[in-house]
Amino acid sequence: MLSGELRSREELIDELRHAQSTGLISNDTLAMIEGAIEVTDLKVADVMVPRAQMVSIAVDDPLPEIVQTVIESGHSRFPVHGDDRDEILGILLAKDLLRCFTQTGDAPGEIRPLLRSVILIPESKRLNILLKEFRLSRHHMAIVVDEYGGVAGIVTIEDVLEQIVGDIDDEHDDDDDRQTLIRVSPDGTFLVDAQTPIAAFNERFGSEFNDEEYDTVGGMIAATVGHLPQPGDEADLGGFHFQVMKGDARRVQQFAVRMHVA
Repeated sequence: MLSGELRSREELIDELRHAQSTGLISNDTLAMIEGAIEVTDLKVADVMVPRAQMVSIAVDDPLPEIVQTVIESGHSRFPVHGDDRDEILGILLAKDLLRCFTQTGDAPGEIRPLLRSVILIPESKRLNILLKEFRLSRHHMAIVVDEYGGVAGIVTIEDVLEQIVGDIDDEHDDDDDRQTLIRVSPDGTFLVDAQTPIAAFNERFGSEFNDEEYDTVGGMIAATVGHLPQPGDEADLGGFHFQVMKGDARRVQQFAVRMHVA
């Protein structure tokens, strides 16, 4: 039960962290609740993909070039612009392009008829409001515009949800991410992503940590220290020394790991 009347968001979060430390709620549940609370303070500009990193398509690009862009990027939605990159005409879905090939057997003459409607939003829009709009409109992507009406970037429903549940990996992330979950720094220290599966850690180091109760290294260490680990926190477990290198108020992200010398 909550200890008395809560008077601020900070007191609420303190109570939730106390509930996590006593095992009433899990570490993942605490992170999601804190993420949902934090979303009300964040704006689109805080999470959008900036213009320089956008993968967009010119409406008059040759079809082979468009197909190559779709394949190489691994994305499912693409802003389509006219001669001016600030002139967004619509959104091209990779599945719509594929459907043209599979249903007619012929390449489409142009992509204009395939474009879906696009929504434009300001950088200052709050994420909780955007999430509601995404749900109601059933859009998954929006174009972010600056104060002059120019394209500032894009934001997707996944970008918003990741603020609540953490990073969402897909099939295009797996191969690269698995190779970088455990890296060796120049001084010989192992840098281990907190989301590394315990089974993968055991396989790499020949350890025998139990993965029946906790799935990831981050979850195991959180249970060991009894609270959400913060940068600088340290723990010794199973012949290994773990030190938190990266993290925030909601989740731990990376450990520096050293093996104890017998």
